[in-house]
Amino acid sequence: MNSALYFEGFSEGLAELANRPVAEPITEPRDEPDQAHVVIQDVNKTYTTGAVNVDALRNINLTIGRGEIFGIIGRSGAGKSSLIRTLNRLEDISSGQVLINNIDVGSLREQDLVILRRKVGMIFQHFNLLHSKTVFENLALSMKAAGIRDKAVIRQRIDELLTLVGLEGKARVYPSRLSGGQKQRVGIARALMLKPKLLLCDEATSALDPETTHSILGLLKDIRDKLGLTIILITHEMSVISEICDRVAVLEQGEVVESGPVWKIFSQPQHEATRALLAPLRKGLPDALLADLKPKPGHTGSRAVVRLTLASSGQTELPLHLLASLGTDTKLLQSDIEYVQGHVMGRLLVSLPTEDGKLPESFSTPVFSDTEVLGYVTPSA
Repeated sequence: MNSALYFEGFSEGLAELANRPVAEPITEPRDEPDQAHVVIQDVNKTYTTGAVNVDALRNINLTIGRGEIFGIIGRSGAGKSSLIRTLNRLEDISSGQVLINNIDVGSLREQDLVILRRKVGMIFQHFNLLHSKTVFENLALSMKAAGIRDKAVIRQRIDELLTLVGLEGKARVYPSRLSGGQKQRVGIARALMLKPKLLLCDEATSALDPETTHSILGLLKDIRDKLGLTIILITHEMSVISEICDRVAVLEQGEVVESGPVWKIFSQPQHEATRALLAPLRKGLPDALLADLKPKPGHTGSRAVVRLTLASSGQTELPLHLLASLGTDTKLLQSDIEYVQGHVMGRLLVSLPTEDGKLPESFSTPVFSDTEVLGYVTPSA
């Protein structure tokens, strides 16, 4: 018999979930990430207000591997929150199936749903801590609600988790005395109290500053590695996706418009919504260049301003000697090169002389996936 939530039979699995003690040591074995943990099949969700129907989710199909950090990103109103709330049935779907380890979440009776939810932790954007209770009391609530009354067991679990999230010595502190990052660490500890195998993050870093966001994302990745969790997070920030996720799905108006490994989505975005989400991470043209840029070449001495995109297909470095293929009179105006999941990608902005208003025949871009002429400038004499 596998660990909780890792079972073949429906009744057998729920019985194991109900009977499994929650006070085991915090280190848990990690399963192979190529096994499906969550499967979303043909899911639709429609909200009805009076005579008006709003389709929040339309024909969603996703498979999330065990041990994976999977990101769901989209603009406001794309359906991200509706989707993540269907996974633990905080929202009922209108049609389709949500499967966790082959268990159809929508078919569970209320008492079985309670058992399943104990193995699905959730982290919220605004922490949702009780301000009248200490950190210890906030964390103890979930174990007490699960029927665990042994104070020694509760204390041991809280001590383990406060150490894990870096909050040793904060057990008797009230939330009002904590920073935003510390509050979210308490939220993470609370989500882990009952030893879940699946962790849902609902905009967990949106209320945090960039430095704190970086530390929380690092903590989540460390927790995944140590405890073998599957993490599903929703966000509207591509920087969060690039820092922590293995794969990503892009939602737009309730539909998955593209999905795949993060490096592929970043280097070769296919949908307008994905490009819009990536835009804040891209460098804009320098103001001085924008002021001089013309849509057509001048009569003499014009130089084309060209954006070159490097869409990685296994490329792990950009040898500088390859830039020689751009021509000896090519000038580098701007570079934006980064690594995502070990793949080098980005864009170069160059200028080069034109021949009768066209790019010279000798101009070659062997390692660049896209060449875009943005305009023309005429250097001052």
